Formats: sequence, structure tokens, C-alpha cells
Amino acid sequence: MTRLDFDIAICGAGPVGCVLALLLHHHNPSTRIALFGQKPPPHGSQLDPRTLALNHGSRQLLEQLHVWPTRSAPIHTVHVSQQGRLGRTLITPDELDVNLLGSVVNYDDLLHDLRQAVQQSAIHYVEVEAPARTCAQSNPYAVIQADAKQYTTAIAVQSGGLRPEQLKREYNQHALLATVQSSHPKKDWAFERFTASGPLALLPHPNQADCYALVWCNPPARTAALQHMERHAFNAELMQAFGARLGNLDLISQRFEFPLALAAGPSLPAPYTVALGNAAQTLHPVAGQGLNLGLRDTAQLALSLRPWLASPDTDPTSALLHYAQQRKPDRWLTGTVTDFLPRVFATNNPLVQHACGLGLLGMDLLALARQPLARQLLQGLRI
Repeated sequence: MTRLDFDIAICGAGPVGCVLALLLHHHNPSTRIALFGQKPPPHGSQLDPRTLALNHGSRQLLEQLHVWPTRSAPIHTVHVSQQGRLGRTLITPDELDVNLLGSVVNYDDLLHDLRQAVQQSAIHYVEVEAPARTCAQSNPYAVIQADAKQYTTAIAVQSGGLRPEQLKREYNQHALLATVQSSHPKKDWAFERFTASGPLALLPHPNQADCYALVWCNPPARTAALQHMERHAFNAELMQAFGARLGNLDLISQRFEFPLALAAGPSLPAPYTVALGNAAQTLHPVAGQGLNLGLRDTAQLALSLRPWLASPDTDPTSALLHYAQQRKPDRWLTGTVTDFLPRVFATNNPLVQHACGLGLLGMDLLALARQPLARQLLQGLRI
């Protein structure tokens, strides 16, 4: 058989694609890895509003690769509450035997560090104008379409450039992202507040100790109104929704809007092809699980492929099937939790609203009641 262009080709040079390439290179530096991505803008040249809440497991993985950003904000305590109802719960690291629950980093900082690490390795980076895609083939290998060229590879990984189509749910919500300044910040605390319109999160900001990254989910019309609202009116609406736990909250950045939907598909959408990250699932941002789930997928894929990397001329199918089997429970549970929470707390049924408040109160009073959720958010389902 003609020698293939690559052993593994990864379509998408976002955080998930870069981490996978670095992990595979770390496990076996002789593996012929290609990473297909569009040319990134110079670091800091464009304002990217996204911050990332990375849990304890994700931080360990990134530190293992020596790509933890210089700027980060630790999360020691997570405060969960429901607007207009009694009951709240606190999640702390003490009962989970860790020092921190997680950290918040700038998306732009993390991606910059990851791509620098890729450039310093032997990973072959293929710069493309349009996102690279996997092609349907009947051959015993995969084919990548990148602009006008095609490349052959033993395994193709789609980690960006398309969304899965098998399972979809529209939430009728858009997320508004912004940075707000607090007059009375709580050091290392993150907040998740459920309102009748959708969840509202305030995360400690990596750039400044008295600032928070705001992720505010509402119906599209409501989000559009907040997007264009005068600053003082916006601050008043935010205070009404969140309360005075952090003193006065003041908008200090531009506002950005993103539509929200659930999309999920199989881990192995075609022979010799793996879907990771946003190509495998896009989740509601409640509890910040999207990238954390993608990084767990990446770590397991690298582990499942480790024996095959020693003999990349052999058929990788059994290794890929092992990966899909190992990841199915955690993918299902994380998707279920992030799908259920925003819908159940946003219901207009007062009985369900009271039940949610009692549930938060019960989790606050009983550590055994909150530990399963806390551990799932901290490290995912381990099997």
C-alpha cells in the first residue's frame, strides 16, 4: 500500500485539537501528526470576550503539557442559587480532596500558548483558508480535504469546522458575555444563579481581581435588549437578577452575544474518523463543561491510541472502538446534566421552582447530596 501522508491528521487547531496533537507527540514523538488550522490573528490584536472555566482535571492535563497560561484566576468556592427562591449551596474543594475546584483563563491566552507549543514541536501545522474536513471514503484510511488539496491519513480527527447533526435541541436562549467590576469582590468565588429566563454566571476574571466574567443567558429578544441597553440601565438589570452579594456591579467592557443550542453526535462518525470537541458535542454553558468534556475526550483518545502509536501501519479500528466505549458514559452524563439544569430551573411551574430551591438547600445541608454533582463537574465520570 502507498505510504499515507500522515499517521494522524487533526482538523481544527483550537484548544482541543492542539492538546490532542501535543499529547500524541508526547506519547510518541515519531508519530507523523498533522494539525490543520486557519491562520490565527496576532496575540492580543483582536478582543476575544471568552473566558474558560477549567476544572481541576483540565488544569492538571494542561500543566502536564507545560501550557498553563500566565494569567489565571483560581476558583475555590462555587455559590449556586436560584432567583426568588430559598435555598442555595456552596461547593468547596475541601470535601473533594483538592486544593482548588478550578481556574478561569482567557481563551486567547490559552490558545496562544498551545499554538506556540505546537510550533516548537515536530507537529506538522498545515495552514488553511477554510476549515479542513474529513471526506467519506471506502478505502482503509481516511482522507482530509484542505482547500484544494487532499491528504491521506490512518486516522482523521475532526475537532472543529462543523457541528454534529444527530441530536439537536434549541434552548431559545442567547448568552451575553461581558466583564463587570465589583465594589465588594469575594476572592476566588464563582457564582451560578438560576433565573426564570436562564442561568447567570459570574466567574473571577484572570485580568483583574475585582472583575468578573459575566455569562448571562436569556431569550434572544431579552439578550438583544440587554446588548443595546445604556450602561447604567444594564447595571440595574444585572443587579436585579443577581443581587447584592458582590456589592455594585459595573459594566466595563463591550457586550457579546452567542446563540445557545445542544448538538451531539457519535464519537466515531465514519471509519478511521473520530469527532472531538465541538465536532462531537456543543453544550449549554451552564457549569462551564464544554471544553472540560472535550479535554477529557482528548486525554482518553491519546491513551487508547498509545499501543497503536507503536505500530501505526496496523489497523487502528480496535483502538478507536475502545476509545468510544470508554467515553460514552461520561459524554452522556455530562450532556444530560448540562441539558437538564437550564431547562428545569427556567420552568414557570411554581412547584418545580420550589422543588429546585429545596434541592439546593438539601445539597447545602448534606455533603453526600452535593458530592456526586460536584465530582462530575470537577473531573467527569470515571470508569
